[in-house]
Amino acid sequence: MALFTTAPQSICILRLSAIGDVCHAIAVVQAIQKHWPETSITWVVGKTEAQLVGTLPNVKVVSFDKKAGWQGIKEVWNTLKDQKFDALLDMQVALRASLLSLGIKARYKVGFSRQRAKEGQWLFTNRKLPQTNASHVLDNFAEFARYIGVPFTTPDWQIPLSSEDMAFAQQYTNKPTLIISPAASKDERNWLIERYAAVADHAVSKGLNVILCGSPTQREQTLGEKIIQHCHHPITNLIGKTSLIQLTALLKYATVVIAPDSGPAHLATTQGTPVIGLYGHSNPTRTGPYLSQQYVVSVYQQFAEKHYGKPVSELPWGARVKGSDIMAAISVEDVITQLDTIIDPLTLTQSQ
Repeated sequence: MALFTTAPQSICILRLSAIGDVCHAIAVVQAIQKHWPETSITWVVGKTEAQLVGTLPNVKVVSFDKKAGWQGIKEVWNTLKDQKFDALLDMQVALRASLLSLGIKARYKVGFSRQRAKEGQWLFTNRKLPQTNASHVLDNFAEFARYIGVPFTTPDWQIPLSSEDMAFAQQYTNKPTLIISPAASKDERNWLIERYAAVADHAVSKGLNVILCGSPTQREQTLGEKIIQHCHHPITNLIGKTSLIQLTALLKYATVVIAPDSGPAHLATTQGTPVIGLYGHSNPTRTGPYLSQQYVVSVYQQFAEKHYGKPVSELPWGARVKGSDIMAAISVEDVITQLDTIIDPLTLTQSQ
């Protein structure tokens, strides 16, 4: 039986990071809002991710600054001290999130099943999701909706974009456009610089604009500069030059996106843009772009089976592999094949 048979008055969402997982959670939150429009939603979210969540209609955002340590936790507690929620949906297994949940008052604190909970999350919740064999993170998040009584089938995202943000994006996407977001959270998960450049040159030869995007960190800016140095054709470098919402708008108007396991791959998914995900360290059926599984280029299976000595189907959910040479197994040809699958029909349509 569902936790609620009628709409609760208030729900608190606890999902602090990262961008990709927040995108998955947005689909769940908006399903709850659609089913129970009268339910008040509060979302405790990381400072960076709050830029995205803050655009959502009828969601109260409580921003958490993890760099502030215990002081940041106490600030969240103080903000919510006068509230008691009908349910807290703890959608993050990190110990930091569990500790944060201690000071949030709620009748029900719902966490992952013992099978999927990590870092002792089950000690901090009084309701657990049922066991599941669902592979993708988004499908696991969807279990929160179903558990509390909200039907969930296909994810749907409605992220508002201002006219200014759309105008910003459209000035760069006035013809078919490939956006490359080259940086993952760790450098070993990035594809090779010269191979990004080779694919960019191929796209230009096909008549596409090519744009690099990413955060303003020095390592991402350096990566972008090195890719451009290896390109034989001019491309546009917007790494560090967009807000998170401007980036979302760019991804909306792109024809196709290429990215490793990173937030922009999932942001693009929220906008309905096809993504060629480049995967080696994590299982793309778990963390890949949800609506673009058919375009993923992955070498995860071969490395995971070699590392663990058993089929991927027998590995624990979330099993990763490590190594600085894994992404080198993804060839330029494999990525171009997927790119042409997407852009060649478009080129044919335009020529008719």
